[in-house]
Amino acid sequence: MRFLAVALIFSGVTASLAQTPEVPHKMRFADMTLTIRDDARREIQKDVDALTRSPRYFGIKVERARTYFPLIEKVFAEERLPDDFKYLALQESALISDAVSVSNAVGFWQFKDFTAMEMGMRVDKQIDERMNIVSASRGAARYLKQNNFMFNNWLYALWAYQMGAGGVKRVVGDEFNGAKHMEINADTYWYIKKFIAHKVAFEDAVKGDPQVKVQVYELREKKELTDLASQLGVDETHLKENNKWIRSGTIPDDRTYALIVPGGKLNADFNTLLVSTSPAATAKSAQVTDKDVKKKINGVMAIQASGNESAAALAARAGLGIGDFLKFNDMSIDHRVRNGEFYFTGKKKSKSSTLTHTLAKGEDLWLVSQRYGVTLKRVRRLNRLDADENLKTGEVVWLSTRKPAGKPVEEQVQVVVADTDSGQGEFFDWEVNPGSTTVIAASKPVSAVKEVRENTIKTGSPEVTSTPMANPGYHVVSPGETLYALAKKYNVAVTDLLEWNQLDITKGLKPGQEISIISRINTSASPAPQQAQSLEKLPDVRNEQWITYEVKTSDTLYSVARQYNVTIKEIMDWNNKSDFALSLGEKLKILTR
Repeated sequence: MRFLAVALIFSGVTASLAQTPEVPHKMRFADMTLTIRDDARREIQKDVDALTRSPRYFGIKVERARTYFPLIEKVFAEERLPDDFKYLALQESALISDAVSVSNAVGFWQFKDFTAMEMGMRVDKQIDERMNIVSASRGAARYLKQNNFMFNNWLYALWAYQMGAGGVKRVVGDEFNGAKHMEINADTYWYIKKFIAHKVAFEDAVKGDPQVKVQVYELREKKELTDLASQLGVDETHLKENNKWIRSGTIPDDRTYALIVPGGKLNADFNTLLVSTSPAATAKSAQVTDKDVKKKINGVMAIQASGNESAAALAARAGLGIGDFLKFNDMSIDHRVRNGEFYFTGKKKSKSSTLTHTLAKGEDLWLVSQRYGVTLKRVRRLNRLDADENLKTGEVVWLSTRKPAGKPVEEQVQVVVADTDSGQGEFFDWEVNPGSTTVIAASKPVSAVKEVRENTIKTGSPEVTSTPMANPGYHVVSPGETLYALAKKYNVAVTDLLEWNQLDITKGLKPGQEISIISRINTSASPAPQQAQSLEKLPDVRNEQWITYEVKTSDTLYSVARQYNVTIKEIMDWNNKSDFALSLGEKLKILTR
């Protein structure tokens, strides 16, 4: 009976899907014309087919779009953002308000907490505006416009939504700034092609009115949700379900908030994460149940996908909830299951016993992470990437230690440090201050890092919670430095910097500004798990001075760096060194603290 009700609700949608939309050769996007080459059209068409394969699942997403798109369109009109970007919300979250990614991005537009705050949203224990369709859409509009300011190219602004403007700029430079015509081919970044698939799949289907309309009720006074439900004549349960951004049950009075008021009861599946499936897929999964192919990859059990199995069918076969299954496999909600690939039934590891993998044609980081049982997030961090940016066939992916810097891998020399605390020849990380556990030589990331873990420090394998705060030191802001860069440099949270310095995240930093910082220093080369770490006052950089050091017979870069409490990378940068070799009598410039 319930299924019949759902079928009737979405019959208007499914009736219009007699034929799957076809990817055109040319299409308009924002103020641009896109020419889609045949190789890309075939790839995008597969995504369109996958998005529309299940009439029920597709119909539910269409109903969400019909409900929320009018609110998004109004915000975009106010922000002067092209209307086409509304399809990005479907791609990012399927328009589920409390969707959470494997990297802890939250809400309709999948914002990290500090990026959301920078875009003007409130994110704390009381309120999380990432789950408010109006606030989050306004934040997304501002972020996209900020990206477009760098490129004057809406397609690159879209790309930068996923990779970051700095990452995109490193890949494409300024060649297509201001372009009004772009070609989409097989080499076009996957995120752009997936967006085109969503636009093609949903553009015609979302026309029409929703079954239940919602309205925006603005208020700037402290109110209990219970009182509001009574005042508006709305069922309190329905009001809570559509306003999950109110975490404490109370709306504060610090700003104007947009309360979403439904005009009736929404279908039970409206706010629920569902993954596409079909009778054929279900039947197929039942056939393979008795002959499951399983194996352990990197010590974690995985099952092999067969035929046209969906993620939902695989999750059921593994005895997992769909949310856990997606998280274990670093999958988005619209991920297309690959026949013959193995999918994990538990959390993948942080490294592999295999040092590297060379990318074959058609492989990406996700596939590598699956085949070696290493989390996608970890693979990206080992390879200093925010995403699969500019990866090519034949490129080496590092799986157990951080990617070496400078020369190509085949030219890298493993530098053995003879004077580490352990007394053994170990590899080191030239970004880590001397005294911390050493790993293989590495350079700064090629793209901006957008995640800062709060109150932890990295000491080899375990993460150790720091002790209470010490008195602050100071950092003098250089041109171009951001809160994120400082947070990463000093291993603190962005929210800590804001609190210690009474900063407004939307105003950024100014050159010469003094920032108070609590330093968390690791004093043990190989600490035991949960061992308390000592705190030191951060040196006052205003007392820094340059010295000249003359290299002695027994010196190494590591020993010099350790002597002056700086990093190997800093010494190399200060002296324009391209390798680790030192010559007797060589003079090194060192900035002492």
